[in-house]
Amino acid sequence: MELLRFGNSVERFKPQPITIPYKMAGGRLSKYTPDGLIVFKRELQHSPILYEVKYREDYQNTWRELRPKFRAARALCRKEGWEFRVFTEFHIRTPYLANVQFLQAYKDQVPAPEMTAHVLDMMEDLQQGEVNTLLAALARELMTRAEWIPVVWHLVSIRVIHCDLDEPLTMVSVLTATGAADA
Repeated sequence: MELLRFGNSVERFKPQPITIPYKMAGGRLSKYTPDGLIVFKRELQHSPILYEVKYREDYQNTWRELRPKFRAARALCRKEGWEFRVFTEFHIRTPYLANVQFLQAYKDQVPAPEMTAHVLDMMEDLQQGEVNTLLAALARELMTRAEWIPVVWHLVSIRVIHCDLDEPLTMVSVLTATGAADA
């Protein structure tokens, strides 16, 4: 859910959105409630995703029990024009999640407008460079550079400055002026 909240492509998500009837082995009826439904912004033209989150080991160990549930979910999704996906820790516990968790602390810390303007002017001049390079361009003194760090991470968190969030964020992460990233 942290990933969904941070992303700007999701219109809404709903935990445990529906309960799906299905037949277990032996023909007995049961019910399955998937973990959630992700609905994307209309302009993205992406089908909603009904999803389940499982540890990979649990997924493998309970496959026979899960199989009829997932078949029923896939059948419902075909009828609704949705996708059905199972996410494991390998999909979720990634550098992107660690970066989202790190940047979330800066997202709501809105810096003074003049500080934001100064960083953006400097990024416009640099177009691309490491975090350390930008900080050095902003201030000569190490202690003064430290004052700029929250401003830089805030601008990355709101995507005004581009950075590859699929790689661990460090002081040598490459930043790109948004206009340059779009080009």
